[in-house]
Amino acid sequence: MDRPREERSLGELFAELSKETSALVRHEVELARTEMTQKATRVGKDVGSLAVGGAVLYAGLLAIIAAIVLLLSIWIPSWLAALIVGLIIAGVGYMLVQRGMTALKQQDLAPRQTIDTLKEDTEWAKKQAS
Repeated sequence: MDRPREERSLGELFAELSKETSALVRHEVELARTEMTQKATRVGKDVGSLAVGGAVLYAGLLAIIAAIVLLLSIWIPSWLAALIVGLIIAGVGYMLVQRGMTALKQQDLAPRQTIDTLKEDTEWAKKQAS
């Protein structure tokens, strides 16, 4: 099969096209897999950071909440002090969850590199066919 391109039969050309197309598809699948793994790793780190931060915040806030409620109960009824502190803490927690959700939504999970190379491959195949 080492004959010059001009001397190869149509069957040989189709066989070569098939082999090269298979190799191209394998490479594109590998690129997509690699790209998605990288993106999933980044998202996993963001989620892990969000979870650990929430747990630490929760532990610290429990102690602070108890102290604030006890302090406020000197001037107002204990139930009212607990309600006021609870509402404030819930508002802060809501803002932190919203910030984490916004960061996750900003992650682009589409395999952009693979999409771009597939477009290039399509253009190349169209040029080869004409």
